Amino acid sequence: MPAPAVPATLDGVDLTALAAQLGTPLHAYSASAIRARIEGLQSALHGLDAGIRYAVKANSNLAVLQLMAAAGVGADIVSSGELRRCLHAGIPADRIVFSGVGKTEDEMTGALDAGIERFNVESHDELLTLQRIAQARGSVARAAVRINPDVDAQTHAKISTGKSENKFGVSIDEARRWFAGRARLSHVQLDGLHVHIGSQILSLQPYRLALARVADFWRELEQAGHPIRSIDVGGGLGVRYRAEEDQPIAAADYAAVIGEALAGYQGRLLLEPGRYLVAEAGILLTRVLRIKQGEERQFLVIDAAMNDLQRPSLYDAWHDIVPVVADPTRPMTRYDIVGPVCETGDTFARARELPECRAGDLLMIMATGAYGASMASTYNSRPLAAEAMLNQGRYAVIRRRQPFEEMIAGEQPARNWQTT
Repeated sequence: MPAPAVPATLDGVDLTALAAQLGTPLHAYSASAIRARIEGLQSALHGLDAGIRYAVKANSNLAVLQLMAAAGVGADIVSSGELRRCLHAGIPADRIVFSGVGKTEDEMTGALDAGIERFNVESHDELLTLQRIAQARGSVARAAVRINPDVDAQTHAKISTGKSENKFGVSIDEARRWFAGRARLSHVQLDGLHVHIGSQILSLQPYRLALARVADFWRELEQAGHPIRSIDVGGGLGVRYRAEEDQPIAAADYAAVIGEALAGYQGRLLLEPGRYLVAEAGILLTRVLRIKQGEERQFLVIDAAMNDLQRPSLYDAWHDIVPVVADPTRPMTRYDIVGPVCETGDTFARARELPECRAGDLLMIMATGAYGASMASTYNSRPLAAEAMLNQGRYAVIRRRQPFEEMIAGEQPARNWQTT
């Protein structure tokens, strides 16, 4: 006799019961898994003067940020909205670094007034703007120059950020000129280096190459009389999206590469993991709507769509997809797994083998804790899905399913006509 079908659980919560109570599509996160990942990285960094600055863009839900705050983790932000979220969640301003190529003057002003840890500066114009704003406010901005080391992160082109053709950072030659003129920066304390070469990195070699170039530059600057009090090594650690293929870098090996490359450095090290801390802690629960037999392939139509999880349509990204209830009696069947959005790109998987599915079956799309809900939209007027935090047999709704009225709340008829 085959073994009976057993419903899957996440952090001690029955997922079948959870979907019945909260509906689908539904983002669910394991608090225990997030804490374990944080603790594992903190343990690996033991002995280094290092601070973790979570990349908020990966998952900016307030409940997730509160987990980071409780664990002593700071934040890497790229907008004033992310700054406000972090402060609201209890992350101290002096543990927040501000990255990104397009910081506005208002954003710089707000971050300066909040007292953030430092700005990761990405262009000479930004540096001069920061100097002007800080001078006008009678304050001093702490800053690091983001180096573009021209290193291939060996990842998807759209999430590679460390090559000379990418928009991020400046060359070492340009950064050298910034430090040579540092004395003219009366209100910017330029004493840090920053590098981030990309995301979903599964090899240590790109890190070795990038950090070797940063280390050489740090030593050169120190010898020239420019103290470097902080080196931010960025993030990018990959996760397991394909259970049978992806081999993520061990935290201890990553920490060892940092320690070896920057041996002798006496300042503060910062790290900016995002995906690494939250991706594998999350799943997207979705229900089968119907099976459609095409001329050449069989489509499995589910109620989640590209507006709930953009990674497959945006990056051709792979996510493992499995039934919540594993029934060993069902034969394996090949499906194209698609959502209801009116785009051919609304496809989660092609020619994917699953146990035979039926309308109403519950599936889970794996490793969606990063860049799932945070990139979601209301395309096709589909309200945002709910989010739930799971913790040792209990759950809490951390974002309710968006009502239609809330989705259109900012819209209004064209009645109040004005001239400029």
